[in-house]
Amino acid sequence: MKPAAFDYIRADSAQETVDLLARHGDEAKILAGGQSLMAMLNIRLAQPKMLVDISRCTDLDYARIENGKLAVGAAATQASVENRPALAGEVPLLALAFPSISHFQVRNRGTVCGSVAHADPSAELPLCLTALQGEVVLRSKAGRRVLKADEFFQGMLMTAVRPGEIVEEVRYPLRRAGARYAFEEVSTRHGDFAIVALAAVVDADAIELTVGGVADRPQRRRWPRLAGAELEGELNDFAWELEAQGDTHASAAYRRHLVRELGRKLIAKARI
Repeated sequence: MKPAAFDYIRADSAQETVDLLARHGDEAKILAGGQSLMAMLNIRLAQPKMLVDISRCTDLDYARIENGKLAVGAAATQASVENRPALAGEVPLLALAFPSISHFQVRNRGTVCGSVAHADPSAELPLCLTALQGEVVLRSKAGRRVLKADEFFQGMLMTAVRPGEIVEEVRYPLRRAGARYAFEEVSTRHGDFAIVALAAVVDADAIELTVGGVADRPQRRRWPRLAGAELEGELNDFAWELEAQGDTHASAAYRRHLVRELGRKLIAKARI
């Protein structure tokens, strides 16, 4: 299929972007890398009357350390963050997850904020943001508001973005002292959507496990330093709480199995 007809305008700054969104409201969509939006346009799942292209907004193209977080602007590509020389030391979970995100051609065009705004429950960047309890900065002509990842993601392809707002920035907390990180996903082929994706964060006090691809958004659980049968019991409860659904890629039982088995192995890996 082809997209429905729309108008196109290229914005040159964040201020121009929010001015355009204020004028056109929910009839406008943001175009950054286009790796999610173009597919939705082609199947007419999205039919905006205007696309606002922010890919050349230099004031939105950044990734920098601020206040203990890696702040990534709306026009920054995934590749620009993935290729930061210090990323493995700054946000190790992101460094572990990036190679699993589609293919390098997609990462060269796709943006970090675009993936977060799309809110696919199997996507790696929303999973990492939830696992690290990161933040999303929303900007409109009226001002800015900052939401935690748990507040921002509201369901499958559903977020807290209001008409007239842009996801201006996402913030990934930097490595916690003494914490160890692990990431794993299962997909039919490398680059396909994850059947199940998991991120583990383990420190001296607690175990944190976040699961994507099962529920309608990434889900995170925190436990004390459990082991053995106690940990297996908690993982089993978590797997059932996610209310997995079967589809053409995997059964609900297989997804629960992956949460239990990969969760246990991932936590063990993060403990090493």
